[in-house]
Amino acid sequence: MTTPMRLLRRLVREGPSDAPGPLVDALGRVGLVGYGLVHLLVAWLALQIARGHQAAPADTDGAVGAIGRSPGGVVVLVIVAIGLVAFALWQLTAAAIGFRWVSGGERFRKRFGAVSKSIAVIAMAVIVIDYLTGQVGGVTVDTLAAAVLAAPAGRILLDLAAVIILVIAGGMVYTGVRRTFMGDLDVRRLPRATRRAIEVVGAVGTLARALALAVVGLLAGTAAFMADPARAGGLDAALRALGSTALGTSLLVVVAVGFGAYGVYCVVDAGTRRA
Repeated sequence: MTTPMRLLRRLVREGPSDAPGPLVDALGRVGLVGYGLVHLLVAWLALQIARGHQAAPADTDGAVGAIGRSPGGVVVLVIVAIGLVAFALWQLTAAAIGFRWVSGGERFRKRFGAVSKSIAVIAMAVIVIDYLTGQVGGVTVDTLAAAVLAAPAGRILLDLAAVIILVIAGGMVYTGVRRTFMGDLDVRRLPRATRRAIEVVGAVGTLARALALAVVGLLAGTAAFMADPARAGGLDAALRALGSTALGTSLLVVVAVGFGAYGVYCVVDAGTRRA
């Protein structure tokens, strides 16, 4: 009898790629480009906040809205949504049976990272699909936090969510500092200077995202501790919180530049990921 795992292994083509087939591989790369584009737009929106301009929320919702309102934006969002779903499928496959070129703890960390990335990509795909179907603003972080707090053991559940977010942020810090993401790319034929530039851009972007995500986790933990869902917040709230610290605008600019760097890295990732 063919088990689900054996069937999954049969679907994955031979070679270093963990995508279940060339179609998912191609669409997933398109999704990566779209993922990068959204990060670039978030960086731009964050810079507008740093400059004191009233801007759309510096988060995925704001970036998706900016794309959707541009000429041909709806078509772009449809393509991005398909690509994001394909890339999420790719990452879930990798989490199940992938990263065969490493072993032990490194394979576990990469598979954990693949799960984290698939969650983030699926969340973004949902936001894009909601926009396309006219459901913008249907659910916000604080309303979600309120629903969790209203449930039995709601504060414990929200605390658990905060811990999970902080753990994921910690994993991203490890990835950024150790530059383990370079193992996912095939850059052997690129000049050394180019490889170094990719490494720096990827590290800066990953660490900036880790900082922002950590603030989201802290906001969730504060909301649970105070039993106040209004204290929870997503990326926009996290960036605005960073902007209100002693370092203020300077820190917000640094994080925004980091998000821009991650956007560039995503585009490079799409072109050089092991295939």
